[in-house]
Amino acid sequence: MLVYYSKTLHSPMYFFLSQLSISDIILITDIAPHMLHIVLHERTSISFSGCITQYYVFSTTEGFECFLLTVMSYDRYLAICSPLHYTSIMKHTLCIQLVLASWSFSCSMTSISTFGISQLEFCGPNVIDHLFCDFNPLVELSCSDTSRVQMEVTLLCVPVLIFPFLVIMVSYTYIVLTILKISSFSGRLKSFSTCSSHLTVVFIFYGTLLAAYLIPKKGQSQTISKIMSLLYTVFTPFVNPFIYSLRNKDIKDSLKTLYTNKRLFIQNLW
Repeated sequence: MLVYYSKTLHSPMYFFLSQLSISDIILITDIAPHMLHIVLHERTSISFSGCITQYYVFSTTEGFECFLLTVMSYDRYLAICSPLHYTSIMKHTLCIQLVLASWSFSCSMTSISTFGISQLEFCGPNVIDHLFCDFNPLVELSCSDTSRVQMEVTLLCVPVLIFPFLVIMVSYTYIVLTILKISSFSGRLKSFSTCSSHLTVVFIFYGTLLAAYLIPKKGQSQTISKIMSLLYTVFTPFVNPFIYSLRNKDIKDSLKTLYTNKRLFIQNLW
């Protein structure tokens, strides 16, 4: 809402941040209420359709964030490595197209895995030893052959996780090389400060996702698996406002301006 109302924040970077916040709101709304219900009542139930819906929404928002973080790294790459062309390239129309493309790719990729899970047979124990309906806990409950759907999800990790992560790493390699060419220390510090927040979230988000979905599950305790899932479903949305907004001077200045204007408006009404 602050990005929407404040004209000083009408830039590609803050537009992408607003989309990230929307994604976080959807994710936490999908996961947290039922998770809190489980914690409070120790044991609760969820319908099969509800479980599949929760998995689809969760996977879609996580996939969207993967693509969006990649788009944000490209934005930072253009801003630092090609500042003269930044305004002409990163127009508002392109920003909207990139966000829509991220949602489209995420929805289509998630539909493949969700359809595969929905076709499995569940005839044994129906207790999910997890905090929400995630892929691995659901597959473990199936009494049918899961090798095909597991192979599909492993292959989907390439365009959703590995490829975006590689693009981010390449972008930041060029960014670091460009920053090191800046002669003044203050100039290097200012350039790096614009990327530090994004880089922090990338390492937290991708680190936990890669550990959760690419590391073999044999020998890994359920407690560790649950803690890692909490990191990318609850902890990351929780810290994003602190990392991106509350440490950001532009955001704080806009918040103060908005608060002052609202206060003056209320005083004039009285």
